[in-house]
Amino acid sequence: MTTTVAGPEAGVPEARARALAVLRIRSAALAVALLPAAAAVVLLAGSATGRIGGSHGDGWTALRWAVTGGALLVLLLAAAVAAVVVRARPALTPTVPVAEETAPDLYRLVRDLAERLEVPAPSAIALTPDCDSWLEDRTHPAHTNRRERRDRGALAVDKSRAVRGVRGAPGPAGADRAADRPGRRVPRAPVLVIGSPFLWWMRVAELRALLAPVVAGTGPSVHPDIAAARRFVRGLDAAVAVAARGGEPSSGPAPALVAVVRRPAFAFVGWIARMLLRGCRDHAAGMERAVAAEASERAQSVDYGLRIVAQEQVGLAYAGWDRLLTRVALPAWRMGRWPSRLDAGVVSALTELSRRDRLAEGFTSRLSERPACDLLEEPGVMDEATSLLAARLFHGGPPEPGPDWSPVDWGAYPEEVVDRKWRQEAARLNRLLDERADAPGPTGADPAPAPVGAPAPPTLARVIDRFTAAAPTDGPDGDGGAPRLAARLSVEVAREEAAASRAYGQGRTAGAEGPAGGAVGDPWIDGFAPVFPLQPPRTGRELLADHVTAMVCCAAVDTAGASPGLDWLDGPALLVGGRRRADLTRPVLSLVEDGDDGPLRAWLGEVGVRPEKPVRLG
Repeated sequence: MTTTVAGPEAGVPEARARALAVLRIRSAALAVALLPAAAAVVLLAGSATGRIGGSHGDGWTALRWAVTGGALLVLLLAAAVAAVVVRARPALTPTVPVAEETAPDLYRLVRDLAERLEVPAPSAIALTPDCDSWLEDRTHPAHTNRRERRDRGALAVDKSRAVRGVRGAPGPAGADRAADRPGRRVPRAPVLVIGSPFLWWMRVAELRALLAPVVAGTGPSVHPDIAAARRFVRGLDAAVAVAARGGEPSSGPAPALVAVVRRPAFAFVGWIARMLLRGCRDHAAGMERAVAAEASERAQSVDYGLRIVAQEQVGLAYAGWDRLLTRVALPAWRMGRWPSRLDAGVVSALTELSRRDRLAEGFTSRLSERPACDLLEEPGVMDEATSLLAARLFHGGPPEPGPDWSPVDWGAYPEEVVDRKWRQEAARLNRLLDERADAPGPTGADPAPAPVGAPAPPTLARVIDRFTAAAPTDGPDGDGGAPRLAARLSVEVAREEAAASRAYGQGRTAGAEGPAGGAVGDPWIDGFAPVFPLQPPRTGRELLADHVTAMVCCAAVDTAGASPGLDWLDGPALLVGGRRRADLTRPVLSLVEDGDDGPLRAWLGEVGVRPEKPVRLG
């Protein structure tokens, strides 16, 4: 079976024209840098032959030296800019590598799809904890060197595999190194990055239809002109990022004296790179649009009707994935636990959504078909790896499990996450209520705890009485009033989160300073914690309502026989008689915001909670 590489005659003339426009801007910049040198050469040659001025003329001698010195300075600056552009590492999306031996059926599906589309197959496959799929070029030498690292945030390919019948494709041994040499202009096919939720929710046929336009993009990607234009634009973008950081290495800040020299130099590099980016921005955008249009046109011949169904599943998967991360995973991450089966959880979340939403009816019948995750040899291992990467990206957790960062299964989630969350929040609320609120320190300082006699037993009735006694009359400065208590909760939670972040940072620093050859964290992730926050910080009112709700739930569990549970769409849930009670929010808000305990006491009486009984904390 022979695969034909799509060339410019196959339908990429517009993209190639745009790519050539980008390359002309690169050539123009090079010409501007060489122009003073050319003028200096002309003056020196003319002086040597006696055709321009005299060899002893003071005016011509001064002009020759001035032009030659200026040319050397311009060449030096151009070489510095070029070095930064070439050496700057483009941004690399953190992914989980999928080796061929761990997913032979998935690789076979992608290669068969590439053969049908008559394009080269992607060089490798990786998973990302997101509802999206794309092609990513990882031919930069810095990315190639990272293949030897055992880093979950980078693609690691032990060896390259040849694509049958594709001229110029990398071979199993030395061809991969040959493709990395700057002198070679045979682009290597990009890496196919697949959103992990798609593998678990979509069926095999739907995944093939969804990936068709993505895989079709490998044809234009291996065109030499388009690949060169993309490398130039990515290099400029990476140079701008390096200049913004002042050129400091990721291992630590540069010394003060060196930084004084580096900052102006990198500021100049950033100015040049931004100017070139502005010049080629429109052409680069047009090139990418033309590439996408060509890929979409080519993919129409493959499962076009099924692609419409697959696109509907993309929207549904995105909704379920977002709810699972923000409502279910985020509370566990805040507790120092990370769910190890997020992708399997999205199936449960979408199944629950199909039961609640009439618009989603009929989707559960798809579950009888073969899921795309069956294309993996060990889907559980891949699910665990993508779940840990999701925690790093969206919460900023450590790159590896540890005593304070351990996985949790869905079966243990209610006891190990929900119950612990309620107990810790209830303990924090009672601890703040035990402190004296009428003696604050200086402005901005944390209130110092002071004993007020024998500690009162932690009961729900005590919490309710504090809110009803202080809420409408004492105002924002009252002892234990809701606004002051909310502010103190915000300070306490921020302090605990900062301590956890420092602990994560110390762990990363220790790993980075380990012996040579050890695993080193990716600064693109480790420099930001988290990289992509799921939600803005909770306000004081929201924190206060959550803590009061936790106290009520603890009382219900200890005195009314309730139990913690997991709702796939809403996260932690209170189960009374085996059924979820979702009507607690309004009574709690009535108590917190208005000081009215009537709705909450009515709810407690209905459920059978005894607020005067002590609650177990911690």
